[in-house]
Amino acid sequence: MYDTYIIQTNDTIETISRKFETSPEVLRQLNGYMINLIPGNTLVVPRIKSDNFDYYTVNKGDSLYKIANANNIDANLLAQLNGINKTDYIYPNQTLLVPKAGTILYITGIGDTLGEIAEGLNIGIDKLISQNSNIYLQPEQLLVYKYK
Repeated sequence: MYDTYIIQTNDTIETISRKFETSPEVLRQLNGYMINLIPGNTLVVPRIKSDNFDYYTVNKGDSLYKIANANNIDANLLAQLNGINKTDYIYPNQTLLVPKAGTILYITGIGDTLGEIAEGLNIGIDKLISQNSNIYLQPEQLLVYKYK
């Protein structure tokens, strides 16, 4: 879902966002609003063209709960996915990452096991492993299961 990018000389937030087909706002959300673009430093960037996620641009009158409901995801999980608190204010033109239809997300917790996660998602462990390149079972790792 995320990659890292080493900042190059003459990079700007705009040139980096274009390179990764995202917006400057998403980069600021991922790295903090006071990004220091020093060559050699590393930024967190979204992976390009994920099969599992889309971007949603917040409209006037939207709420995190409304967006979560429309995208069949728990509001707490949607907030976690976007690095915000569920009580945070969202505003028009803000960009949020949302799962594509047919995608189930799970964020690991302390003590999770592959068996428990697979059982909770109602899939086999082999399917869970095949759809996630690296599973560390560390707290707050995002696991994805695509059923469609």
